[in-house]
Amino acid sequence: MRRTGVSANRRNLALGWLLALAAIVLFASLGRWQLARMHEKQARLDAAAHALDKHAPQPLLLASDPKRASAYDWAAGSGSIAGETVWLDNQMRSGRPGVRMYCVLLPDDGVQAVLVDAGWWPLDGKRDLPIFGCPLGRGVAVRGLLAPPPSSGLAHGDALAASGPQRWLATRLDLQAIARELKLSTGIAPRVLRLDPARDKGDAGVMLAPGERDLEILPNTITPERHLGYAVQWFGLALTVLVAAIVLTLRARKRPSQ
Repeated sequence: MRRTGVSANRRNLALGWLLALAAIVLFASLGRWQLARMHEKQARLDAAAHALDKHAPQPLLLASDPKRASAYDWAAGSGSIAGETVWLDNQMRSGRPGVRMYCVLLPDDGVQAVLVDAGWWPLDGKRDLPIFGCPLGRGVAVRGLLAPPPSSGLAHGDALAASGPQRWLATRLDLQAIARELKLSTGIAPRVLRLDPARDKGDAGVMLAPGERDLEILPNTITPERHLGYAVQWFGLALTVLVAAIVLTLRARKRPSQ
């Protein structure tokens, strides 16, 4: 009987350690993923800060460079504003729900159209979109930060829906879907132009967006500091499981017949 009890105890310990190791590997993997996300987002913040500190205007043609699709550049140029307006939904700002206004710029230099982030606008309780939109214009001078479009997150349903003549409501910036719906045969550049928040006299941004403009790099996303906090929690859970497994093993060895 004693030998049978010892064998059963060993089997239970082995099973317990297998479960503990599986949990430790899972928690450690989640911690490493959070650390990777932290480094990725911090790199984006550093790259944007470098572009803003340098503040040397680059041509808008860089927006179409696929090699710099994830990079940040301060750019300036001119072009024609098409009449279509794309409102990006579910955009929070200081705890307030709203939408971002995107206009289509056809640069004088370059082939592809460029989406221009013209500002943020709050929504009321009825969620009525603003009545204004992107006006037609030629020779419009713009400047701002060329940046990757906002992360689309989990894609569900159609990315774009018509909300009126030349007006569209987007749940995510699917550039291919936007180019297709707006019948832009040359496509849309992989980066968007976020207009300079400064509103100088004659600035095109005054005409384009009566709303709020900013150059926040990680809107509506988790900051690197929070990713670090989550990583610490996952690693802490892995350590807790390891300590608990060791303690339970030591206790079981003191009572081999139970």
